[in-house]
Amino acid sequence: MTMGQLCCHPPTADQIPALVDLDLRALGGLWSADGYGRELESPNSCMLVLTQHHKRLRPGILSRPPMAKPDVDDSIIGLGCYWAILDEAHLTVLAIDPHYQRRGLGQWLLIHLLEDACHRRPTQADDHQLTRATLEVRPSNSRAVALYTGFGFEPLGHRRHYYPDGEDALILWQNSLKTREFQELLAFKRSTVKQRLNAQGWQISAQKQAVNHP
Repeated sequence: MTMGQLCCHPPTADQIPALVDLDLRALGGLWSADGYGRELESPNSCMLVLTQHHKRLRPGILSRPPMAKPDVDDSIIGLGCYWAILDEAHLTVLAIDPHYQRRGLGQWLLIHLLEDACHRRPTQADDHQLTRATLEVRPSNSRAVALYTGFGFEPLGHRRHYYPDGEDALILWQNSLKTREFQELLAFKRSTVKQRLNAQGWQISAQKQAVNHP
C-alpha cells in the first residue's frame, strides 16, 4: 500500500486555515489564525509541517477514464513549532492528525525540529546557538512523555495548574543538543523511524526547504 510522499517543510501563509483546522482536531484549538500568522512572521519561531503529497485522478470534460488528468493533493497531517530563546529551543507544538497517529510521524516531525535547532545559525540580533531544548507536557499523556524521554528529555519540575482543566504540566529538558552523543541518537532515530515509515508505504521526500528563520 502506498501512502504517498511524506514531506517536511515550513508552512506558507495560505496554509494557515489548514493549520488551524489541524490544531482544532489534534489540540482542541491551541492557537488562532492570527497566532499562526505571527509565528510565521517571527524570526525566533521555527514551524514545520508534515504533508502527504500524492496524485489523484481528476475527470476530464467528458468524465471518461482516458481523459483522466493527474492532480496533486497536499494534506497537512502534522505540525510542529519551537521558539528560539537565547540558547534554548522551547518546543511549543507537536501535533499529528488523529487519523495518522501511532505510526511514527510524531517522532519524524520531532527529529526534524531538533535537527533544525541543532543547526540553527546565530544572527546579528541573537548570537546564541541552541544547546538545549525544553517543553511542557501533561503527565497523564504517557505516550507523549515516552516520546520525549526516548530523545533524552528528562523531568525538571512541574508548572502548577498549567492546563485549563487544572492539570499540572511536567517540564522536560534536553541539555545536550550539541554533543556527539545526541547527534548520534538523532541519526539512529532518523534511520529507524524512516525504515518504519517506508514499511508502511510512505515515500520519504529528500527535498530540503529553508525554515522561516534567518
